[in-house]
Amino acid sequence: MTDSTPVSPDRAAPPSPLVQRVHHQLRARITSGEYAPHSRLPGEHDLSALYGVSRPVIREALRRLRDDGLIFSRQGAGTFVLGPEPDSGKALAFAPVGTIADVQRCYEFRLEVEPANAFYAAKRRNAAALDTIGHALELLRDTTHAHRHREDADYAFHIAIAEAANNYFFLSSMQALKDHIHVGMKLHGLSLLGPAGGLDGVLAEHAAIVEAIRARREDEAREAMRRHIQGSYDRLFEGKVLDLAL
Repeated sequence: MTDSTPVSPDRAAPPSPLVQRVHHQLRARITSGEYAPHSRLPGEHDLSALYGVSRPVIREALRRLRDDGLIFSRQGAGTFVLGPEPDSGKALAFAPVGTIADVQRCYEFRLEVEPANAFYAAKRRNAAALDTIGHALELLRDTTHAHRHREDADYAFHIAIAEAANNYFFLSSMQALKDHIHVGMKLHGLSLLGPAGGLDGVLAEHAAIVEAIRARREDEAREAMRRHIQGSYDRLFEGKVLDLAL
């Protein structure tokens, strides 16, 4: 005997990977404050182009954000941010960078999280994610050829990989630590502009990460990212790390 009981849409079809990816990335941008409360989100057309997906995917991701209590729509005006997730207190945030010890701790955090970002980016990346990572690498290449370092370009590269990993927890942590990461990147960049140089070598490190992600070599991508972060740490501190023991 056939069961004719209706099945709810949510039970019948779990969200597609594309919907999940867009939903997670938009949620991370909202909870980190990148899209501030009461600000207007880009329109469906712009979001579709930004994430490289169809408008039905964007509409479903936005529906899920509305269900999360993060956004609301106004007829004829667009979609707006309500704020952090209900009952979460406030968006994930950290105290401002106060000492060089904070920079050191941030690097320790990055050494644990970013190799995992690269691993999962290699495992889950799609064409749109590769385009974003590729554009970030080209910007780094342009600044290197101009004998400059831009921490905003550096951060954009690492965030593009975190987005490709499609893990909200990793991405939101990286975004919450943006100021800390920027300080470390700025100090590292200054060290690369000194007598020892090193800009070309760091660009090669970034390119190796991208090559492994593009080829879906997960373990190689993780190791390439670990070497890059460890190398940045070593170049910046030159063996003069602080003793953080209590």
